Amino acid sequence: MEFAEAAAWILAHTNHEVVPLDRAPAERLELRPLRLLLARLGNPQHGRGAVHLTGSNGKGSTAAMIAAILRQAGARVGLYTSPHLHTIRERIRIDGEPIDTETFAALTAEIKPHAEAIEALGMKLTVFELLTALGFLAFQRAGCTWQVIEVGLGGTLDATNVLDEKQVCVFTPIDLEHTAILGNTVAQIARDKAGILRPGVRAVMGLQRESAAEELRAACARLSVTLEEVAQVCALRRERVTLDGQTLRVRTSRATYSFTLPLLGRFQAENAATALLAVEQLAETAPSMVVTPHMVAAALTDVRWPGRVEVLKRSPLVVVDGAHTPDAVRQLVRAVREDIQPRAVRLVIGVSRDKALDALASAFQPLQPEVIAVAAAHPRAADPLDVAHAFQRLDLPARAAPSVTAGVDAAIEEASPGELVLIAGSLFVVAEARAAVLGLLPVPA
Repeated sequence: MEFAEAAAWILAHTNHEVVPLDRAPAERLELRPLRLLLARLGNPQHGRGAVHLTGSNGKGSTAAMIAAILRQAGARVGLYTSPHLHTIRERIRIDGEPIDTETFAALTAEIKPHAEAIEALGMKLTVFELLTALGFLAFQRAGCTWQVIEVGLGGTLDATNVLDEKQVCVFTPIDLEHTAILGNTVAQIARDKAGILRPGVRAVMGLQRESAAEELRAACARLSVTLEEVAQVCALRRERVTLDGQTLRVRTSRATYSFTLPLLGRFQAENAATALLAVEQLAETAPSMVVTPHMVAAALTDVRWPGRVEVLKRSPLVVVDGAHTPDAVRQLVRAVREDIQPRAVRLVIGVSRDKALDALASAFQPLQPEVIAVAAAHPRAADPLDVAHAFQRLDLPARAAPSVTAGVDAAIEEASPGELVLIAGSLFVVAEARAAVLGLLPVPA
């Protein structure tokens, strides 16, 4: 099996990043098919240390930081995240590098007959479930000693929650998202995300609304889970900020860390504090692991996470960010105002149809942007006219462009000195914008 054939076979299955998922029918949320598949593969999800992360915002960046620190400490690390920007291989990383095409194809060929046997019994497997199985198998075959696993959606019934053996669960900030599936309040969503906990594991909680924090504390208490909260344990100071990153000082109950993080935004500093607490918890569960402040500094200086307050171009200044919930937009707005301080903002934005457009527009309002609404080449993309109208209702100048590339080109051409071209919203928009600005060639799958 070649890589293109392997990717095509996986993508031929139901993809809930394209086809919206709702509460019914319930069997679509059933983990049994994936558990059966993994059992036929020898349960490759087990046999190594594991960190499991969930949240609405920041879990990918936090996962990347944890993986980087573990690598610096000498571990062989598998990192599983979603979605991807340019190639499906980005979701499965071993020691920081995307899985190669040959391994992807070979492991898919190994999985295929088992998946077909399960489907012959009338059970369905999704794209995300197949990629989750592929990731676990890849980490096993590569001899990873640790795996860092990001939840796809929610927690309780997410495919990654077949991971029953884990050392630490991490909860990044929780916001209203996927309300048709997870619940209509932050508390309900937090309750669903708490489903990744297992009795006796350790947990780290990033900064949360109190309604979410209460749910997570209660879940940890029920399961005898040791919980550390960033808000209570960490003292964080941002000492210097430039377009190249920020110099941070983080003090925990165990150590003080000073390092430069090449990611912008106060929220990324908070994600770094969450990652540090998680690694400290891991070190206590694995006495043979030694993590020093020097190792942390070396690891985080080199960490990269594209698409999050990422500077793509300096003249004019072009920044891209995958903010697509009101909380994420508020974090982005704060980063722009504190770290970039532009004279004016030209916003290129496109989101999915299920997003609350008025709430998103209101979150961007403090920047008083001039708006170009776009739609990614994706079936769930919202109509740019609907997006533009949400900003127009706030008396902000807004128009629609025929494509992401057209919108980005127009914003860059119209930008004057001191203005920021800010591209935000869906990660599908981010991916198209990065390709347009950086001149990236199309990548198959």
